[in-house]
Amino acid sequence: MSQAMSSTGRISAALLLVVCVAALCALPWLLPAGQLVAAVQMLIAALFACAFNLLAGQGGMLSFGHAAYFGVGTFATIHAMNALGGAGLLPTPLMPLAGGVAGLLFGLVAGWFATMRSGVYFSMITLALAELLHALAPHLKGVFGGEAGLSAMRMPAWGFSFGSDIEVYFLVLAWVLVSLAALYGLTRTPLGRLTLGLRENANRLRYLGYRPHALKTLVFALSAMFAGIAGGLQALNIEAGNYVLFEVKLSTDAVLFAYIGGVNAFLGPVLGASILTFLSQTLADITRSWLLYQGVLFVLVMLFLPDGLVGLVQRAAKSLRERGLADWLPRAAVSVASGLLLTAATVFSVELLQRMFARDYRALLAMNPDAGWPAIALFGRDWAPLALSTWLVPLALFAAGLAACRWAMALWRSGSDAAPVLEAAR
Repeated sequence: MSQAMSSTGRISAALLLVVCVAALCALPWLLPAGQLVAAVQMLIAALFACAFNLLAGQGGMLSFGHAAYFGVGTFATIHAMNALGGAGLLPTPLMPLAGGVAGLLFGLVAGWFATMRSGVYFSMITLALAELLHALAPHLKGVFGGEAGLSAMRMPAWGFSFGSDIEVYFLVLAWVLVSLAALYGLTRTPLGRLTLGLRENANRLRYLGYRPHALKTLVFALSAMFAGIAGGLQALNIEAGNYVLFEVKLSTDAVLFAYIGGVNAFLGPVLGASILTFLSQTLADITRSWLLYQGVLFVLVMLFLPDGLVGLVQRAAKSLRERGLADWLPRAAVSVASGLLLTAATVFSVELLQRMFARDYRALLAMNPDAGWPAIALFGRDWAPLALSTWLVPLALFAAGLAACRWAMALWRSGSDAAPVLEAAR
């Protein structure tokens, strides 16, 4: 019985994977032209997050400087594109190999030193190496182009001009799918099992005759190699790069992508990277507070969803199978309603406060202090910032959200012995 269920689960997972790949292939004809560039960034971010997760999620080594290997891959690919008088060291579709090789070599050197320590000391060494590279890059003009950076141009190859966004999208998609397949295959090898052993108990591996330092260095270098491939794809995408690639923000993004998506699931970082990249592309044009929302999401996931968003999806799917659609749907609807109410209360409060403390609003208030606080336009109407009725709106939304949340938790506990989706969030 259990073997039949396991076989059914594998078939379902394979079908879902085929559907997802088919959807990615159809995406250029489903999205507006302007959104295809965002889709390419989502793919690159997904590969970068999975490369980071090989080190942090599977190997248990939290790196705070993975942007270094992404940036090295980007600049190596740009140099390869400019080689031989602009003809390119490799055909354009193979250019990310230059980024991968550069990431691998730099990762071997950096990993050898960083993995001499573990825990927080390892994390600080990786951060220091990345910051050192970030500080040196503007002064190494021959390598990184100084503050202006370097640029290159995609050359025609294999019958393609690579001048359109669609051709670039499919080139990036092919590399991302191949790289993810290689990363997944790595997890099924003895090296992948040893990587998990490094996370669980490195001393036990030493007692079994393995050399943990050498294993850590190898895993670090492989993670840097795939990060370099992602950097190479970035070079092909934007045809330029500068020292900003080495900033700590890019390293922070990798941490956020992996942990919000879920470091314990192979495709968890893909989900986290896709969601956060999409939000950054859309919310950045709507609100100035999108980084705050990203931080709030990260805190909530760390507090209530230690397995990430993938863990939430897995528990929801398990509960659906155990309860049945008729029993599961009302509980899920109440849970979603509570989340929407709490989100609405948070967004209303943050946006109103952001506008109240904005520099232009404070300047307007200072110009005419006797007129009182001007009304703030938000969500299609004007709100008096000091009026009680204004702040009753988020308070009411927050109270309704809390009530719906308590109701949802009570519903999940009742009616079945199945493990509730929200139990782990208590």
